[in-house]
Amino acid sequence: MTADTSPPAGPRPGFIARLKAAVTGDRDARFVHLNNFEVERAWGRGDPGLPGAGLSFNAPTVNRMEEVGVLLADEGDLVVLKAPVEPAFAAYLRPLGLAAGQVLTPDHDRPEQPVTTDALASPRLLAQLAGLADGRTYLMPLGVSADEERLAAATGLPLAGPDAATCKRVNGKIFSRALVDRSGLTPVPGAECRTVGELAAALKEHLAGGSGPVVVKESLGVSGRGLVVLDSARRGEQLVRMAARRGERIEVVVERWIDKEYDLNYQFVVARDGSVAFETVKAALTEGGVHRGHLFPPPLDPGHTAALEAAAQVLGKGLAQAGYYGVAGVDAMLGRDGTLYPCLEINARFNMATFQNRLAERLLTPGRCALATVFDLEPVRAHGFDEVRAALGDLLLDAGSARGVLVTNTATLRAGVTPGRRSKGRLYAVCLGDGPEDVDALRSKAARALEEMVERA
Repeated sequence: MTADTSPPAGPRPGFIARLKAAVTGDRDARFVHLNNFEVERAWGRGDPGLPGAGLSFNAPTVNRMEEVGVLLADEGDLVVLKAPVEPAFAAYLRPLGLAAGQVLTPDHDRPEQPVTTDALASPRLLAQLAGLADGRTYLMPLGVSADEERLAAATGLPLAGPDAATCKRVNGKIFSRALVDRSGLTPVPGAECRTVGELAAALKEHLAGGSGPVVVKESLGVSGRGLVVLDSARRGEQLVRMAARRGERIEVVVERWIDKEYDLNYQFVVARDGSVAFETVKAALTEGGVHRGHLFPPPLDPGHTAALEAAAQVLGKGLAQAGYYGVAGVDAMLGRDGTLYPCLEINARFNMATFQNRLAERLLTPGRCALATVFDLEPVRAHGFDEVRAALGDLLLDAGSARGVLVTNTATLRAGVTPGRRSKGRLYAVCLGDGPEDVDALRSKAARALEEMVERA
């Protein structure tokens, strides 16, 4: 490892350079980005889950979320994608400084498989990756599972992060609650449950006397799946009986329902030497436990921000003691009564907010506001970026402008399309403007324009 952690003279290095210095000791290292979204599915293989929990899952669409990785790669870095970026979309991103890395693709894109699985089945791509091994090139996954360990072994590229077992352990909601309890941070009232008996006891306590709903979450649940909301003792007893039929072992947390003012997400980086550097805090937008975007900067007073920065140091030290280093994103909540809950769960991996860091450094000027969002559309055919550009018109952010809609992923708009039939599609974007009302208005106008585009098809 090259010892190059001293701060450079001049302006602060960008997010990726800071991350490279933290996890490799070399801010000039080269990353091969591998954005294996919903790595929790690999971590949770064989683990006991909640009976009947979950939402529908569109694998082709989720697997193509990895296209946002092109936003994060610095010049000289590489990004492994399931398929090439559409030329018109790449040409749009380049003048904005957001397509700096080289894209590598596998021999075949199998829509139902995540990008790592495609890479492992691609002799050509494996050979390309092996040819990059020079002692300063690292595989940088969104999160490390056994699949990414196999890819690192097959190519000779070291992982820019700890092993899969460590990553799985620290990403469990049980780990997060235990760390919060040990650290003295304000917890959401609840309990960790490793057996059905513990689940029964926790539900009896927290549903007693009609004290309000509780949320039961699988320790490695993701994006609203593995989550059940219970509003009565009777429903709690039903869940316990169903869980007991599957065995005594279970890994869930039980939490009281909190009337919230804001969901929050903040990020920090844990370096290999155990030091912790706070990065960002954003208001997180969710529906039914599913991520829908971020607003940044968030409407927080300085005291709340300072409390989150202090919590990041505490949680980061706990992660370092558990053997983790790299990016960590923490879900937090501000209650309507003013109580700040600084850690609902730790995501010791990249999350959607991570992919906004580089573009924010480049495009979000002081005093401005950004809304990262997703447009849910129902196309009957695949739409290319040129059509999206035409539909958005003057709303589209171009190089040199400070206000508009920046498109950040078009692959998800086409991934699940069945020609001739209404299909589920997503277009990801960031709206940049003068404040929360301005970016919300931009989003509304863009949504109408995009809906008209798919209706005309």
